[in-house]
Amino acid sequence: MVKKRKKPLRKCVVTQEMMPKQSLIRVVKTKDGDVFVDPTGKKNGRGAYVSKDLQVINQAEKNGTLEKQLEVKFSQEIYEELRTQIEGE
Repeated sequence: MVKKRKKPLRKCVVTQEMMPKQSLIRVVKTKDGDVFVDPTGKKNGRGAYVSKDLQVINQAEKNGTLEKQLEVKFSQEIYEELRTQIEGE
């Protein structure tokens, strides 16, 4: 008998929706306070997930949701990198 694997679910910090991990992008804050986009979803550090949707990214930037979640201020480059990743898919 073949067992089906469960798909890991994560919550988007902006929309508060539970979604499959593959449909989200992870942003990571390390112990040193560095913030970066983690396309693999496996890097060490505190992670926050955001939907792969430009409207959600724009809303996160406007409301500062990601910065509140990770408890750190970061540059516009993170939002630009998120947009680039979404447009590249």
